[in-house]
Amino acid sequence: MPVHGGKLAARALKQAGVECIFTLSGGHIMPIYDGCLDEGIRIIDVRHEQAAVHAADAWARCNPGKIGVAAITAGPGVTDGVTGVANAWRANSPILVFGGQGPFANLRRGSLQEMDHVGVMRPITKWADACYDTKRIPEYIELAIRHAVSGIPGPAFLEIPMDVFMGQAEWEQSPIPRIRTAPPRLSPDRVEIREAIALLGKCRKPMLMAGTSVKWSMASAAMNAFLDETRMPAYTNGMGRGTIPPTSNQYLNRSRREAMKQIDLIILAGSLLDFRLAFGKTIPPTAKIIQLDMDATLIGMNRGADVGLVGNLACSFELLLEEMKNEGVKLDFSSWLSELREIETAAEKKVEAALYSDETPIDPQRMCREVRDWLGDLGESIVIGDGGDIVATAAKILPVPREGAWMDPGPLGTLGVGMPFALAAQASHPDKRVVIVYGDGSFGLNGFEYDTAVRFELPIIGIVGNDGAWGQMMRPQGAVYGWDRLQGTLLNYTRYDKVVEALGGHGEYCTRPEEIRPALDRAAASGKPALVNVVIRQDREYKGGIYV
Repeated sequence: MPVHGGKLAARALKQAGVECIFTLSGGHIMPIYDGCLDEGIRIIDVRHEQAAVHAADAWARCNPGKIGVAAITAGPGVTDGVTGVANAWRANSPILVFGGQGPFANLRRGSLQEMDHVGVMRPITKWADACYDTKRIPEYIELAIRHAVSGIPGPAFLEIPMDVFMGQAEWEQSPIPRIRTAPPRLSPDRVEIREAIALLGKCRKPMLMAGTSVKWSMASAAMNAFLDETRMPAYTNGMGRGTIPPTSNQYLNRSRREAMKQIDLIILAGSLLDFRLAFGKTIPPTAKIIQLDMDATLIGMNRGADVGLVGNLACSFELLLEEMKNEGVKLDFSSWLSELREIETAAEKKVEAALYSDETPIDPQRMCREVRDWLGDLGESIVIGDGGDIVATAAKILPVPREGAWMDPGPLGTLGVGMPFALAAQASHPDKRVVIVYGDGSFGLNGFEYDTAVRFELPIIGIVGNDGAWGQMMRPQGAVYGWDRLQGTLLNYTRYDKVVEALGGHGEYCTRPEEIRPALDRAAASGKPALVNVVIRQDREYKGGIYV
């Protein structure tokens, strides 16, 4: 009995372990919905295609070893999704995005919403192509996923014209291939492992920086075993946050600047020397660099590495430990770790007063401390940072107790990920409390996805730090050009809580610090998607620099 292309696609997705797709309806992609119903694949429809792709990105982050999937219609549907694809590209998230297209029979005739989607997507994906034969749809899906998960992971884009999607094929003509969503583990050369150990044996003040590839390599256990063995001080950035638990004796987060001035060796564990590490300029010229990553083309980016270990990071750390044992090498950097721990303790004391400030408008650090204490009483939670200033503050105050407990856009810095990420997190982990820390600017980009959360009964809680400004841009603009010349950086103190109430959720409004905790408790008790709108101090002190 012949079936349409949507059923073939859904069967292939089921083979790949896909449990949910994110979408915004369009005539070009309707067949996939019918197929997903047959295969028991959940469909969550959002209010903007950017949100659908962001949600697919977050699904991959929340479910290691699986891919996120979005389906978006042709023309403006695909172009609306471009930002989400670009964000996943910079964050190395393995996702598959289906794009609609006008009928293949009318290709180049100017069908409704026809355009060169593959050309648009190719620069920001690992693979982008179109399938023009219904019976080959599963084959193309396997090919797309294989590219998405191999090496450094990332997005894949598959365009299927509507007459191909709606076309018919027999099951026998279209076998479903075996689809792997986790690549094979590749190990570095043992000669390079020994070179790395030799460098470690000569250093006195090393540090490790854990980044995004630790997550995609599923390397946190092996990395922490290495840290426990060597007592090496360690920091995290990107999706490396949470890969070292805050309870680890080796984990530090407030002394990095001082450590960088003194180190004689740094292990870059899946952490690139991009803007987040000042392109390597803050590493002393004499310091040695051992770089671990999944792709050889990333080794030596912006500054040469003394040793490059290419492969799965779990394999690299396991081999380091194995060769240390084989060669009888014992490393212990406890005394250096103790020096940094003293700096860390002093830095924590310095911010203590702000965490308990009673001033109004509310000190942003006090707001984050209230959120921190509230989260501590909840059990397991997932926190999503969506904003500029307030997220930078929250990242210093809110602990990340485990891998996957914190998500933010990543190096593209895309605002508006909050609710789309939260939709995926809550849908895939209904047992966890999902919380968004918003800036008031970022809320405006995809805040209407509260409607999606209400329709799918996802009790996500957002907290807006509302300072009536695009703060990270306002301060340098005012300092450089004059505070009387602010343009494009001021907002109203909008009642975003009322917006959420109008969409069917629960809203709270706080102007005093003692109101925050009760408001959070009421939001949680409501059982609805909720927003706590907190009026915070608008800081105009400019310390120099723009974070690029």
